Amino acid sequence: MKRTHHCSELRLDHAGQTVTLSGWVHSRRDLGGLIFIDVRDREGRTQTVFDPSDLSPETFERASSLRSEAVVSVTGKVRQRPEGTNNPKIATGGIEVMASDLVVLNQAEVLPFPVDDPEVAAKVNEELRLQHRYLDLRRPEMVHNLRLRSKVATATRVYFDGQGFLEVETPILFKSTPEGAREFLVPSRVHPGQFYALPQSPQQFKQILMVAGVERYFQLAKCFRDEDLRADRQPEFTQIDVEMSFIEREDIYSLIEGLLKLVWKVALDLDIPTPFRRLTFAEAMNRFGIDKPDMRLGMELVDFTEEFRSSKFKVFSGAIANHGVVKALNAKGLADATQGQIEAMTECAKSFGAKGLAFIKVEGGEWKSPIVKFFSEEEKAALTQKLQIEEGDLILFAADQWLAACEILGRIRLYCADVLKSQGKLVVAADRFEFLWVVDFPLLSFDKEQNRWYSSHHPFTSPVAEDIPLLTSEPKKVRGQHYDVVVNGVELGGGSIRIHQPEVQKKIFEEVLQIPPDLVQARFGYMLEAFRYGCPPHGGIALGFDRLIAILCGTPSIRDVIAFPKTAKGADLMTHSPAAVEAKQLRDLHIELRVPKKELPANGRTG
Repeated sequence: MKRTHHCSELRLDHAGQTVTLSGWVHSRRDLGGLIFIDVRDREGRTQTVFDPSDLSPETFERASSLRSEAVVSVTGKVRQRPEGTNNPKIATGGIEVMASDLVVLNQAEVLPFPVDDPEVAAKVNEELRLQHRYLDLRRPEMVHNLRLRSKVATATRVYFDGQGFLEVETPILFKSTPEGAREFLVPSRVHPGQFYALPQSPQQFKQILMVAGVERYFQLAKCFRDEDLRADRQPEFTQIDVEMSFIEREDIYSLIEGLLKLVWKVALDLDIPTPFRRLTFAEAMNRFGIDKPDMRLGMELVDFTEEFRSSKFKVFSGAIANHGVVKALNAKGLADATQGQIEAMTECAKSFGAKGLAFIKVEGGEWKSPIVKFFSEEEKAALTQKLQIEEGDLILFAADQWLAACEILGRIRLYCADVLKSQGKLVVAADRFEFLWVVDFPLLSFDKEQNRWYSSHHPFTSPVAEDIPLLTSEPKKVRGQHYDVVVNGVELGGGSIRIHQPEVQKKIFEEVLQIPPDLVQARFGYMLEAFRYGCPPHGGIALGFDRLIAILCGTPSIRDVIAFPKTAKGADLMTHSPAAVEAKQLRDLHIELRVPKKELPANGRTG
């Protein structure tokens, strides 16, 4: 009984044809002596009808005993549905198949959760869904996500092929480079005591490919990081990895804007405008308090440092005297914030080192706050004019060093946006996408605990040419040729123009990052040597593919767009991994385990 059509294919044009459908029992309904069974496959659903007057008793009995998710093959004749019974929610809603035969290919036990009702399935505990991922993936919503992922991957490959790129697969077994995130290590059986590492990215290999003359490389690359997980993080993930020779930053911007324009058209049939707007890192932090701003939210940060330089409110004037700034944010319409919400914002400010949070509620024509009595009329006028203060507004302040003040209000801005959206006071259209490039990041950041500079992006990022003389004298002023592409507050990806001169790269490693020369040679010697044999100027970018698909699917978690994801603790609940291995395997790898023993209670009992 080979199927003739998929379950979303039949239309009125097929009326009178005998067809065979194969798939899963999506639902079964007994109505007035007739049995209606919706058969579902990957493409959709079709209603089939079992009339006992047209069937053998055995066939009708088989239909009567079917459970949801049994695998069946149904043969019958297509007919138009009776008047008034059309189902506009499915593509085949105008027809049904009058069954003449039924083959049960496999019965199904009672499911641990339903897959035929999207509202009910969405409320199922995620761990249960992951434990039975093969059932979860049957849900049409999940099939849609996987289909869209496949479509975007294909479009990506076609796009880069048309741009003259070569798809090159780089190794999965690499060497350890512990400067970045924590790595997954793989012990070598034939080299006792030595380890491979799973790559955090193909960064070094793709730069070597530029030395090799490949010129234009891309890959849908598998990458690995052994770090704490969140909704947008997984221990293994996919990125669109790109590297090009003989280019400048503008070439990357144009290339990626073209890719994203194509992807949004293919996936959502939306035309996104290009070129994307640009913000420097300093401007993004000044205006939005974050280096990946969601431009849809409004609520920009405003600087009041000059206005409060001589203020009688010592918290503000004291911060300014200590080379800090005063910044403010108007959360319009949030003067009715509850005590709990104010406390949540205050705790957010304290998490960045602030002692508290100053705010003003504008209610009943009054400015309600204990700090207002310290403000002069000129200061109040400046606040009113620059923040466009109106009845019902909530004014929030941060007085601190520049970066801390920006980050405090940036985090509070996002919190306020969530509250306003939940109250219906801030409405953001689901099909509105605000893209931008954030550029001119600091090349270096300072680690106070280790008392040394480290790379803001990675150590292969090239400094802005005119800033190179400042590398050793004023490193905090050095800008990197690093760029991030952002949409709706999400960093889609980042990249940079790379260092291609061996002497500059060596200087960054040894003099700026203070990595000992012998360690530089051990970890990056092969790369520095390769650069000595003619390395072209080059740059690249990596886009988070899982994150990109999650945005297109409208889901906050990348676990919803990965076929077999891990939990927040890095576990695969379906296969029960990670898991213990046999002692012989460890002996072959020259490994001896020292697993910490679980401490017993004082009474020595375990239960």
